[in-house]
Amino acid sequence: MDTPTVTLSPREVTGKKVKKLRRNGLAPVHFYGRGVDSLTLQVEAASLRRVIAAAGRNVPVRVRIEGRDGEEICFIRDAQRHPVSEDLLHVDFYRVDVTRVVLAEVPVLLDGDAPAVRNLGGVLLQPFSSLEVESLPLDMPSALHVDVTGLEDFEGAMRIGDIPIPDGVTILRDDEEVVARVSAPRIEEEPGVADVEDELAEGEAPEGEEEAAESAQGASEASA
Repeated sequence: MDTPTVTLSPREVTGKKVKKLRRNGLAPVHFYGRGVDSLTLQVEAASLRRVIAAAGRNVPVRVRIEGRDGEEICFIRDAQRHPVSEDLLHVDFYRVDVTRVVLAEVPVLLDGDAPAVRNLGGVLLQPFSSLEVESLPLDMPSALHVDVTGLEDFEGAMRIGDIPIPDGVTILRDDEEVVARVSAPRIEEEPGVADVEDELAEGEAPEGEEEAAESAQGASEASA
C-alpha cells in the first residue's frame, strides 16, 4: 500500500491568531501519540487536503517534521472543517508504533454489478458503510472490497467472511453478518375493477352516487 507523506513545520501562532495563518494558506495541526511529546505545528493547506483525500482516517501517513531527523507513522484524527466553506480548520496527527496493532474504521466498497439488480429489478442493500479492522499500522487496508457479481437472486447474500483480507488483518465483526444483498422491488398495486365490485357487494355506493341519492331524497321530502 502506498503511504502518503507530509512535511510539518513548527508553529508559534496559537489561539485566535490562527485565522491569519489560514488566510496565508497554512493549516494548524497537532502532533501527538504514545511515547512522543505533543507538538503544535502547521502545514500548507493544499498539501494537507491532498493527504487527507488519499489517506482518510484509516491509511497511515508518513510525517516528517522540520528540524527533526527521520519520520513518524501517523493516522489522521479529528479533521475539523468550517461548517459553511468546508475549509480545514485543524487536523490532528496521531503517531503510532508500527510494531503495535491498531484499530481503524475501514470503508466497505461494493464491486461489480449484481445480476439480481440488473435482471430482476432488485435493490442492492449495504448494511455497513465501514467496518472496524485490527492490524499493524502499515498493513491497514485502505478499503474492504465486496464482489457482488454473484448475487443472482433475492436469496443470496455476501457475508463478512466472504471479504478477502490480507494476512494479519482482522475484521472485528461476526463472519456471518451480511454486508450486501439484493431485496425484491416493492410493487404498489392499484385498485382494479374486482376491488370496486367487492366494495359494491358490501353495500358501498360508488363515489358520487351516494351524494346524488341523498340530494334526490332531500328534494322528495321537500315537495311532500
